[in-house]
Amino acid sequence: MNDSSSTARQTTLRTVMRAVWDQGPISRAELARATGLSKQTMSEVVRELEEGAWLRETGRTQGNVGRSAVNYEINARRTFVFGVDLGGTKIRAALADMAGSIVNETVETTDPRGGMHVIDQIAKLSTTLAEGAGVDTRTIRVGVVGIPGAFNPRTKRLIMVPNIADFEQLAFEEELGARVGFQIVAGNDVNMAAKGEQWLGEGRSSDSFVFVALGTGIGMGIINERKIVRGARGAAGEVSTLPIGADPYDARTFKSGALESAIGSAAICARYECLGGQPNLSVRDIFDRVVQEDPIAIATIDEVARTLAQSVLAVAAVLDPEKIIFGGSVGARAELVDRVVHHLARCMPDPVDCTISRLGSRAGLFGTIATALERLREILFEVPTLALDGTPASEVEHRP
Repeated sequence: MNDSSSTARQTTLRTVMRAVWDQGPISRAELARATGLSKQTMSEVVRELEEGAWLRETGRTQGNVGRSAVNYEINARRTFVFGVDLGGTKIRAALADMAGSIVNETVETTDPRGGMHVIDQIAKLSTTLAEGAGVDTRTIRVGVVGIPGAFNPRTKRLIMVPNIADFEQLAFEEELGARVGFQIVAGNDVNMAAKGEQWLGEGRSSDSFVFVALGTGIGMGIINERKIVRGARGAAGEVSTLPIGADPYDARTFKSGALESAIGSAAICARYECLGGQPNLSVRDIFDRVVQEDPIAIATIDEVARTLAQSVLAVAAVLDPEKIIFGGSVGARAELVDRVVHHLARCMPDPVDCTISRLGSRAGLFGTIATALERLREILFEVPTLALDGTPASEVEHRP
């Protein structure tokens, strides 16, 4: 078969596979109608995709005059994706099939040495998860890692990663990709959490929303017209530096940012003590005291909510989101969000809808899986390096 014929055949295979992915379970006759291919060609293509283990039979549909037709669907376990939510203290990692079903998942402590030690740790996790699920590591095509910092898409370097030692300016995608043998995509962890909300959470029905994670620090992921907004340097959504709650010209706020220095976990504890509260309490303790109607705790959280409402007002003025989704150890507290809603009604004529994430700490991990599946789709249907012919699954070369 000459090159042009081979390319045309690959295009046909991809067209059919995309139709099955989008519309399956589906019969060959329905595929022929959907793609415009003849029934004979469709039979040949489906056979090739079955032999390559990309499609599988899944029941029958009753046809005319009592005849039934075989339905086909994507063989979800033909290839896999790897997702990682990397934090300063914990790593959440999972392996998922083509349907997005997680086949193995784990959580472990982030290597405190940072740098290349963390890259090696993530690479080992991909192997461990695959072995635990009985998956051939050669069938993993894409890995996506959410990082607590920014990834500059132009320089391919990490920036603003204060919680992991020796991580800034690393060629992360290149280094990790060389160790695992499949394509690696890096991105901001809060962006990934926003993607998780879009896939499985509160953002499923919204075209434009923001996810605000508030805990030790504060970050924001932006979904606009159903796409992540990353910015020129990958730092869109770094709301910690908003000039709200503290003086942005004060050198003491340079490292964490004015807003974060006013409403991050450490700031909440300090505010509580300064108002006369018991020293050395955790943020959780302070929220517990709100429930117990401690007036100092109530005043503390109300002040934090007022500052947070000001930041939401600023974000809404620029982005005009349909809703704000709050998450993180502090942001997910109803006691805080209820007060934010209260203050927004006092500073916005048409307050933006606010809600709390139901995905909890797994939002970021789900986002990496969703992003990896999108990249896998691009590879399968746009990059002509992966054979979709009848080559047995065990013999197909899996290249990044």
